Amino acid sequence: MEHHYYFLVEILSGLGLGHFAHEAAHVIHSWLVMILLIVGSLLLVKGIQMVPRKGQNVIEVVIQSLENFMVEITGPEGKAFFPYIATIFFYILISNLIGLVPGFVSPTANVNTTLSLALCTFVLTHAIGIKHHGAKYIKHFLGPMPILAPLMLVIELIGHLARVMSLTMRLFGNIFGKEKLLGILFGLAGLYLAPLPVLFLGILVSFIQAVVFMLLSIMYFAGAMEEAH
Repeated sequence: MEHHYYFLVEILSGLGLGHFAHEAAHVIHSWLVMILLIVGSLLLVKGIQMVPRKGQNVIEVVIQSLENFMVEITGPEGKAFFPYIATIFFYILISNLIGLVPGFVSPTANVNTTLSLALCTFVLTHAIGIKHHGAKYIKHFLGPMPILAPLMLVIELIGHLARVMSLTMRLFGNIFGKEKLLGILFGLAGLYLAPLPVLFLGILVSFIQAVVFMLLSIMYFAGAMEEAH
């Protein structure tokens, strides 16, 4: 079986973990992204000051912008799940971007990673709905007329399950396509100018897909918090 050259995979192969490293490259790079997020968070918290400096100013602006964006959609109640939204955004963004570095692969270019992220949003959506409405949350699935409740229940269940497929395939398809296209161009032109426009588009796609996944998650959460009509 032919394998691409990945920096971390080759290191683990040298440690005798070659089979696992090649078969689970997306898992290894997902660990790397998590380590970067954890270490980065610890360093930022350690250096936090009452009077912010340049780096802290930038981070505060980014976090505040994300929170304001979410609150505009969900209202103040949405602040309770903002940590999840911020985490999912930064994780997806870094996962998307890391594949642009030669020798690394985007974890989100593997359908298992995007499916796990979609399932997290799916489960949390219904947890939020049950938390806000209790047993009355079932009304979201029954429609406005009791006579149509059985039919609406089936339709709503299909629609909610389709959300998982939509979140999974949208993110996976775009990042996988970006990885393959860049791989082909770098293979043909090396590190010359030909891949640079696609590299720029890769950065743009990486950011857009992180925003789209975050936005859809927010909208699903907001829908779960609304009263059934």
